[in-house]
Amino acid sequence: MLKRTPLFTAHQKLGGKLIEFGGWEMPVQYTSIADEHLAVRNAAGIFDISHMGEVFVGGPGAAAFLNATLTNDVRKLAVGQGQYTLMCNARGAVIDDLYAYRMNPTDFLLIINASRIAEDVAWLEQANAGRCDLKNLSEHFGAIAIQGPRVAEFIDAALPGGGCGGAEAAKASALKKNEIGIFVFDYATIYISRTGYTGEDGFEIVAPNEKIEAIWNKLLEVGQPFGLKPAGLGARDTLRTEVCYPLYGHELDEQTTPIEAGVGFFVALDKGEFTGRAVLAEQKANGPTKKLVAFKMTDKSAPPRPHYPIWVNGAQVGQVVSGTQSPSLGIGIGMGYVPGEFAKPDTKIEIEIRGKRCAAVTVKKPIYRRSV
Repeated sequence: MLKRTPLFTAHQKLGGKLIEFGGWEMPVQYTSIADEHLAVRNAAGIFDISHMGEVFVGGPGAAAFLNATLTNDVRKLAVGQGQYTLMCNARGAVIDDLYAYRMNPTDFLLIINASRIAEDVAWLEQANAGRCDLKNLSEHFGAIAIQGPRVAEFIDAALPGGGCGGAEAAKASALKKNEIGIFVFDYATIYISRTGYTGEDGFEIVAPNEKIEAIWNKLLEVGQPFGLKPAGLGARDTLRTEVCYPLYGHELDEQTTPIEAGVGFFVALDKGEFTGRAVLAEQKANGPTKKLVAFKMTDKSAPPRPHYPIWVNGAQVGQVVSGTQSPSLGIGIGMGYVPGEFAKPDTKIEIEIRGKRCAAVTVKKPIYRRSV
């Protein structure tokens, strides 16, 4: 039986088209993927991300434990700051990618992928062995992402100020990129971070299950005059693909390393030992055998999709891991893995779409850039 978020009834009322995603029944769209995508690029969109996981790690040894378990360096985080990071196995391959926030000097909040909650928690518990206070509170919290260039104009009207921890921001709009604050909504503690998965400015709100629908409704009410629209998984995927953000199960998996996936910037080799470091250091020094590339179609073919073959000079060299029609650019775009010699931007490639090889070209990431 599929899991449902605390916002399931709200999606039904809004006419959301519900599908299975990672064991959850989630809205893929409300009106159309393109309409919701462009709302986020031009104004604002609101997403249910309650399926994501929340794990709290605390105690005097929490920072050292996380630094031995995750790729980034949590020592760089001031209270109220967050960072993108990855959890790897001994082979350097990715168990999950996640966000880590320092809530106070000894306590951290991890936001993990919905499809990986069980695996992540099991891995963390095994590595922890009772050294830190580790709590999986995913079933107790819902979460919302509100994204787009106009969100900062109205979020304070929906979620009044009074920051009481984290970054100590007096109001949500005062948070800086990758900062998190602790606020109060209807007598409940909520967490607001200035981050997202779309390439636009925006915020993510984590709140107790019993409060999340009231927050959702309030944001919709206040944001409507600013062009806010509910958005589903379809738009979330096209938005993240345009800016080349990885999705676990596509760009990342337990056979792929952060170096191969092009997120080596988030691997702090200089911080000391951590799980997978030896393999990652070797790949950083010598280069990986495969690399993730971004590409655009150069003809008006059907959009590329995951698992489509990638060809170069008459030979199949790789496959697409994410592919879609870009609502912002009006062309097919995607990402895929190829040998390193074919990974340079402006390399001519072909994507096999329904048995036909269609012309494409590799491009520098991100595929979409906001014009100033």
